[in-house]
Amino acid sequence: MAKAKIAFVCSDCGADYAKWQGQCSACNAWNTLVQFKPGPAEGGRAARGQGYAGAQSEVTQLADIDLAELPRFASGIAELDRVLGGGLVPGSVVLVGGNPGAGKSTLLLQVMCLLAGQGKHALYVTGEESPQQVGMRAHRLQLPQDNLKLLAETGVEQILKAAGQHAPELLVVDSIQVMHSAEFPSAPGSVTQVRECAAYLIQYAKQNNTVLFLVGHVTKEGNLAGPKVLEHMIDCFVMLEGGNESRYRILRAHKNRFGAVNELGVFAMTETGLKEVRNPSAIFLARAEEEAPGSLVVALWEGTRPLLVEIQALVDASQLGNPRRVAVGLEHNRLAMLLAVLHRHGGLFMADQDVFVNVVGGVKVSETSADLALLLAIVSSFRDRPLPRDLVVFGEVGLAGEIRPVPGGQERLREAAKHGFRHAIAPAANKPRNPIAGLQVYPVTNVSQALEAAENLTRERSRNPA
Repeated sequence: MAKAKIAFVCSDCGADYAKWQGQCSACNAWNTLVQFKPGPAEGGRAARGQGYAGAQSEVTQLADIDLAELPRFASGIAELDRVLGGGLVPGSVVLVGGNPGAGKSTLLLQVMCLLAGQGKHALYVTGEESPQQVGMRAHRLQLPQDNLKLLAETGVEQILKAAGQHAPELLVVDSIQVMHSAEFPSAPGSVTQVRECAAYLIQYAKQNNTVLFLVGHVTKEGNLAGPKVLEHMIDCFVMLEGGNESRYRILRAHKNRFGAVNELGVFAMTETGLKEVRNPSAIFLARAEEEAPGSLVVALWEGTRPLLVEIQALVDASQLGNPRRVAVGLEHNRLAMLLAVLHRHGGLFMADQDVFVNVVGGVKVSETSADLALLLAIVSSFRDRPLPRDLVVFGEVGLAGEIRPVPGGQERLREAAKHGFRHAIAPAANKPRNPIAGLQVYPVTNVSQALEAAENLTRERSRNPA
């Protein structure tokens, strides 16, 4: 009997090797090679795919391709459509990730029931829950259940066979980590099973113009479980952030071939499922009634819209030899850089102080427009002098102490004025050409001017508390 071939595949990037080694030479990750046994060559995907796929693809000229708008259709949930770039595209593959209990299955069940009630052919494949559990959830969420088809199956061959019989326009597979193919001897969730099962389902979706949703697990580090190549195979990768400690969920796009990346959708978890939050700035601005040192509002730019969130800073004398620098929702290295800039160009020495910063509401800030607001919040806490509640700040801080402009400055200021803010400290290059009603803008070009503007506003507020 011939000896079975053994290969080793990197769980991060999908590169395969003939023998095990400590580091993957493709992505430089350590201890990520997993052993598996490939299936027979004659039973490859191309041979099996003929039974599930549609007609043979044809070669066309690039100039002959119709450049008309992709035929999107609404999902029934506006915040999801925003994150996906305007709606669902036939033939697209969307990977939905998130922590356990975040609401991935709840969100997709809501979408499928709504679209099935509108006449769309929808098939929900559950591999982790029984049909009774899915039915109980739909009943609890008060969703229409008459037209949605449900299949409890983990074998990809049976799933594709059922899809070929019912021809769904929308297909949900919950989750891809429990799917398996009988052709491969490895266990469900292994590198081979996840990669090959996803490839079969994606091939079916592309050739039949089916919108495919794949639910993916995440690791304890918050990354998508399974091979990294899975993220390259799909069209959209969205992550549902949030846990049991908060009733709000944030849907963020990490990859989108049909729209903007880093688009943000905000939901509230209720007894009847996930409800859209049409005005997320009002949620993140639920501040205390009394002014507190170290609290400041920053105008961020998430995807295609501005978002106002509160940044808090706490500076306290350190009792340790190495003062602590803790950043929640912000990059730790960015905090260290801003403290150095503040010392060099602002004359404030904080090498013996513990510095804690936090973004309220669990929002993760990845852009540099929060630099100036973070810097002023740190100074406010250090001096124990609260800043005015009606002040909004944004701007990027350079190593030379300069305040650089950021994209979408006009929209950020209009969003702040809409929520009742009367003062704004912003880069001089972002100063609006026409005055914004009810908003006084203080343009600054360096850190010294920003500190002076904040100090003047604090003094004015202390003289006129009303």
